[in-house]
Amino acid sequence: MLSFFAGDGAWLTALALCCCGQNPSVWILNYDIMARFRRRTCIILLLFILFICSIMMALKTLRPDRAGFGDPFGLGLLPELQQQTVHLDNKQNSLNRVQGDTITHVNNLHSIAVNTMKASMPPVIKLEEELSSPNYNFHIFYYSWFGNPQFDGKYIHWNHPLLPHWDPKIANNYPKGRHNPPEDIGANFYPELGSYSSKDPSVIEAHMKQMRAASTGVIVLSWYPPGMADENGEPTDDLVPVILDYAHKYNLKVTFHIEPYKDRDDRSMYHNVKYIIDKYGGHPAFYRHKTSTGRLLPMFYVYDSYVTIPEIWANLLTVSGSQTIRNTPYDALFIALLVEERHKHDIQRSGFDGMYTYFATNGFSYGSSHHNWASLKAFCDSNNLMFIPSVGPGYIDTSIRPWNNHNTRNRVNGKYYETAFSAALLVRPEIISITSFNEWHEGTQIEKAVPKRTGQVVYLDYKPHKPNVYLELTQKWSEKYRKEQEQWLM
Repeated sequence: MLSFFAGDGAWLTALALCCCGQNPSVWILNYDIMARFRRRTCIILLLFILFICSIMMALKTLRPDRAGFGDPFGLGLLPELQQQTVHLDNKQNSLNRVQGDTITHVNNLHSIAVNTMKASMPPVIKLEEELSSPNYNFHIFYYSWFGNPQFDGKYIHWNHPLLPHWDPKIANNYPKGRHNPPEDIGANFYPELGSYSSKDPSVIEAHMKQMRAASTGVIVLSWYPPGMADENGEPTDDLVPVILDYAHKYNLKVTFHIEPYKDRDDRSMYHNVKYIIDKYGGHPAFYRHKTSTGRLLPMFYVYDSYVTIPEIWANLLTVSGSQTIRNTPYDALFIALLVEERHKHDIQRSGFDGMYTYFATNGFSYGSSHHNWASLKAFCDSNNLMFIPSVGPGYIDTSIRPWNNHNTRNRVNGKYYETAFSAALLVRPEIISITSFNEWHEGTQIEKAVPKRTGQVVYLDYKPHKPNVYLELTQKWSEKYRKEQEQWLM
């Protein structure tokens, strides 16, 4: 019976107590109470430990580091990934990945604050660990045409004029004039960096970090020849070396979006392609695409290519052309803009290597309509051409074209963007282009934007989500594209 209550050790102890004249039943009762107390204490302690572990796991789950994006309707619940506000006085924040327990977290934040005070330009600290890996099959259109008085002596492009409708009767119904920065800018959204200058090194660095965080890999830089610019801008070719340097710092590549400069033809294109390759081709950030035959060739996107007749392009882009660039040191992949369906035949006759659609307005043109991408991809496959669909987060340009409201495409809190990506992946393209990183005039930017109200102007914003929501969405689809592409190639 004693062994039943307390085990063999308790039975021997009770026997000894009997020999000493003590009552063993009293001792057994005390022993049993103590054993129950110890078991209860152990159970409580174990439950407490499990509770603490569950709290730590929950906190770890909520950390923004490399968080998955999940359902687009729940984006507002997610914490922002490594937000950085870059001031125009060249003060920048150096953001490090937060790892480990709470003490490490506090130490890292202290280190960031100290580093920010010590230097205006943050050092490169384990960028490969901090940021998503670049996807060189995700190309993003980038514009370096913005200016402000601090760096350029005046505002450039932020003060964009309101463009009149071509029909005078319609034009008379809309306001005229020019925007007046910094409070009134030629855009429907307002950038987190304010009315910045594209020459500001802190802005260039912030842009590179954002594009890298979005897991894009190739910057498609809007380009005019030296001394030339669009009608509202200033020449920007002198910025290319700086952009290349910062792109290289973030392991990004740069290719060129050749704009429709004055007198663009076969001869001037040969000269300008030669200029670009001679001057920038040796830089480690200069993009070269590996073809199916194993060649590494530069790539050039040619905007508004359709305004030049196919016979002129054929002089440059076919082997037998009078100005042929084929099989020379300046040979490259030339990608034409497709707007109308008939352009696909012109592109083929011209000798282009592929086509892209650019516009972020589903239904605006044949090329930008998602439901046409499958037939365009089939045409390209059968004619040994590349098809590069262009996806965008939305479209609104009424700040500079107040009469163009019918072409607005609402972002629907990111759903429009995700729909475009989904349509692009269905045709299994080799490359996807993104319109755009910072074409603010047309509201296609994925750059960080913030809420702003000034006088009678109320800017659109990304609420209820964070300013970096479209960077996160891009990163999400970049990873999805990688995984699906692996399956295509199996």
